[in-house]
Amino acid sequence: MIGVLGLEDGTLVEGYGFGAPGIVTGEIVFTTVMSGYEEALTDPSYNGQILLFTYPLQGNYGVSGDEFQSDRMWPRGMVCRHIWPSPRHHRSSRTIEEFLVDEGRPGIHGVDTRMLTVKIRRLGAMKAALVVGESGIRGVDVVQLARDQPSISSLDLLSEVTCRSPYRIKGDGPRMAVIDLGIKRHILKSLECRGFDLHVLPAHSSVSEIEAVEPDCIFISNGPGDPERAVSAIEAVRYFAGSMPIFGICLGHQVISLALGARTFKLKFGHHGGNQPVKDLESRIVYITSQNHNFAVVPESVEGTDLEITQLNANDGTVEGIRSRYLKILAVQYHPEAHPGPMCTEDPFFSSVLKIASGGD
Repeated sequence: MIGVLGLEDGTLVEGYGFGAPGIVTGEIVFTTVMSGYEEALTDPSYNGQILLFTYPLQGNYGVSGDEFQSDRMWPRGMVCRHIWPSPRHHRSSRTIEEFLVDEGRPGIHGVDTRMLTVKIRRLGAMKAALVVGESGIRGVDVVQLARDQPSISSLDLLSEVTCRSPYRIKGDGPRMAVIDLGIKRHILKSLECRGFDLHVLPAHSSVSEIEAVEPDCIFISNGPGDPERAVSAIEAVRYFAGSMPIFGICLGHQVISLALGARTFKLKFGHHGGNQPVKDLESRIVYITSQNHNFAVVPESVEGTDLEITQLNANDGTVEGIRSRYLKILAVQYHPEAHPGPMCTEDPFFSSVLKIASGGD
């Protein structure tokens, strides 16, 4: 098959199509992870996007499903330099191409991903379109398809990624209401292994529905899109702040910040990958973290709120951590559970969550 990728700036790239034939549109972003394509492709935070991998070889260890972060692929399309057709790994059950076929998603390889990455860094994340099929697709105006799609900020992506109904993961520890904005499985596992009694609720749950589970604390998850669209979660944080501990990761970090009076903005090309340095302002330690977000908190807007900034990105100074000892709030922008990525922040964050939820400082 042939694959054609078009960007809103007029860029047109032809390569080899793989996966399922079809036409998709989305915002193109790049991720710098050197492994972990299974986790990235099943991360709900990539909903609405076309994912470009900067590492040149994808699919070399096949697809097992053991590291999936949800039950399906969320990026609308995949872009890479090479795919490996014959993986040799004892856990592999499918090739990367077979996975995309099963998911009904198109991909393109054999293209200059370095050029595309440099372009995205220079111009910012752009609207894109990907067409995969036989030779007749060359007549499709792929660039115009990219330009005609709506802005990602205007889309209700949360309704697509959240759970359809509440469910429970039983534990003997504090009862936690988890607001599912597109939560990754390993976040749930990190909370479960610390004994939390998890009551997972859909993204648009009301205050009364959260109160009905009688939680000891609240957790706001990661997820896709503009944090200002998470209206119900913002309202919930405003209502419960001060009455019980509240925690968040990624989009949850942004939602908590908005609820407490801070502002957010859209990053030029986002942070996607497993090598983002985060400096803890108290310990002065720099952690290497896994990240996947397009929006960030305006640092100056935190002043005058009940929040304080605890961590900053060592590359661009964006806010990576907030807390309020008075309100018992703790949130981070990065993914401490990793998968894929470094694990050095997993225990410090989730142990702090357990300590605060159990009545500690």
